[in-house]
Parts: sequence; structure tokens; C-alpha cells
Amino acid sequence: MALILKYPGGNPIGEFDGVDGEVTTVKGGEVGTVVSVTMGSDAAAADADGSDGYVGANQRPAVTVTLADGARPLGLIDDGNSPHYGTLFGSVLGATVGQQSFGPGSTGTVLGPHTAAASGKLTFWTKPGTYGVTLDAVDTTPSTGLTLTNTTLSIGDPLYATASGLLTPNSSESFETDLVVARFLNFETNGSLVTTPVSLVSATKPIPFNIAVIEFAPPIG
Repeated sequence: MALILKYPGGNPIGEFDGVDGEVTTVKGGEVGTVVSVTMGSDAAAADADGSDGYVGANQRPAVTVTLADGARPLGLIDDGNSPHYGTLFGSVLGATVGQQSFGPGSTGTVLGPHTAAASGKLTFWTKPGTYGVTLDAVDTTPSTGLTLTNTTLSIGDPLYATASGLLTPNSSESFETDLVVARFLNFETNGSLVTTPVSLVSATKPIPFNIAVIEFAPPIG
């Protein structure tokens, strides 16, 4: 759903093309890396890449959430889809008037684009800092993941990244043996003191908007 910038420790290092096939499925909050990919495989695609300013040895940088041993640099991706942002008009839970949901947790049809829909770009944060990640963009395994139901989690516990870029406290799921990328701080809600009755916003009860607050401190080398 989203990466929440709390105290990010500086600016992102930039916006990069997302790897084709992943760019519009990123939720926001995953751990990613920058890789080299071949420019367009056909003449039209190559011309399009050239129009983006890429020159040289037929390569361009792109952000991916597919991680392998030794992947560097590591950063958090700050782009995504429904329902937190990237969705301009909420989502539809039914086909009749009055059954739209504008709150987080809606499972209806999205009425708006992914943030990378037009540009194909993903924002990449690599600096140490404090971030929040919505709980749909992490390891959701009930007893061992970064979840409210994992009773073994404690403040300061190390967090790892899976091979698909999901934050997890389970070291056995790390894409690189024992590589700590962050520390767990706490779970929070969206911080709002105002609650809108469910009957006014949706046909079904929205999923609570919860985030995991982490201290992100990726290794440099």
C-alpha cells in the first residue's frame, strides 16, 4: 500500500525506471536494488529508451524488488498502488451508487492509476532513517512475519529482506545470510483521531490502516 516517510534522514537518491513486469505491482515499502537492464529489445523500444536520455553500452539502470546475494545498493521504494496513494478516486465495492470506499483497506476495483503508470519511475530511498511500511507490503506470515499476530517481535529486533523485497523478522527468509537491513520499532495506526462510520464509506468493513515503524539502516557494501 505505501511507504510512510517519518524521519527519512535526507532525500531519495533519485527516481529510476522500474524493471518491466514489476514496476506497476510495487506496493511501496519494499526493499529494492538498482540493476542494469538491456535497453529495448526491438527498435521502437530502444528508441523510447534513447528518448529518456540513455546512451552508451545498450544498458540502463532500473529498480527491482528481486534480490539476490550481494545485491547493492539497497533502498526502500516509495511508490505504489491502492488504496493509500496512486489511486486518485478510491475504489468501488459494488456496482451501485453509494458503494464506494475511499478508506485504506478497500478490496474493491481501483479507480485510479499506480504512481508509476505514466512515468515508469520508482523513487528510491537509501539513507538511514525512520520509516513506516503498511502491513500489506511486508512478510505477512502470521506467526513469523512482520505482523500484529507475531508475538515474538520486540522493539529493536533485526529485520531482513526476502528475495522478493519484503521486510521480515525471520532471518531464515533473508535473501542474503544474516543481512540486517532495518530494526523494528513499533506498530502504529494512521494516527487519526477521527473515525468515519463504515456505513458512510463502504459496503464492507475496511481493513485497519496499520503500519510497521522501522529504523532503516542498509549496509553500504
